[in-house]
Amino acid sequence: MAATPVTPAPLLHSTVLDWYESNARDLPWRTPEASPWAVMVSEFMLQQTPVKRVLPAYAAWLERWPTPADLAADAPGEAVRMWGRLGYPRRALRLHAAAVAITREHGGRVPDDHAALLALPGVGEYTAAAVASFAFRQRHVVLDTNVRRVFARAVDGVEYPAQATTAAERRTATGLLPADTGTAAAWAVGVMELGALVCTARSPDCGGCPLRRHCAWQAAGCPPYQGPPRRGQTYEGTDRQVRGKLLAVLRDAHGEVPQARLDAVWPDQVQRARALDGLVADGLVEPVAQGVYRLPQ
Repeated sequence: MAATPVTPAPLLHSTVLDWYESNARDLPWRTPEASPWAVMVSEFMLQQTPVKRVLPAYAAWLERWPTPADLAADAPGEAVRMWGRLGYPRRALRLHAAAVAITREHGGRVPDDHAALLALPGVGEYTAAAVASFAFRQRHVVLDTNVRRVFARAVDGVEYPAQATTAAERRTATGLLPADTGTAAAWAVGVMELGALVCTARSPDCGGCPLRRHCAWQAAGCPPYQGPPRRGQTYEGTDRQVRGKLLAVLRDAHGEVPQARLDAVWPDQVQRARALDGLVADGLVEPVAQGVYRLPQ
């Protein structure tokens, strides 16, 4: 079971919220003018992708598709094309599918009900909670990587959380969630920002952390991580890199692409074929005829 924080929850709340008020980044999806759809787009894009890479893609996406209905009216392949080099392009297909469902089932408006959000294609527990919290100011536990790391250190006294979210983490997060809905939403984004800017994975700025005096990890002497090896993500030479090169050709083509143009992007025929088969299986690429491919229509 998660350790009980020594510092009372209200003090943790006020400390983080005061810090956030002075240090929050000025991001377009946080402005009062940002629509629930804009918030949803940002949450899809920010999964496993840094903010600086998301910002230009986010602006271009909303300029082209300012509402779910606008995206739903376009081909899913256009979503893949606009996704560009953000990585993990299946997110583009899932966002397109969510837009179609929102248009057909919710009159083109992102639903404010958590269960309805969770029922949308491509929307998991985190995204549903984040959209409900940040777009509609509701009270939900929002557990992303940054939040989990802050709680692991400040509350549980360990350097890193477990590889997968545990029941104990959820109990900790639920126990710390402010009762007031507006405060709960601000707390969610404040802890997330603290993890992104200060309580980072590799080089935490403990000296500049507002929770330093309340941090269980600091109180324990900052013991090093004792769990299983944490696997870093590799890219060079992987199927993921090959998939990206193949998709880049298809995005730039704006039409059908013969096999020969795809063959030119990677020398290993076996790996190239495996990557292309994976793209087809994931719905990111459509075979048109023997040796001819395109983005999904």
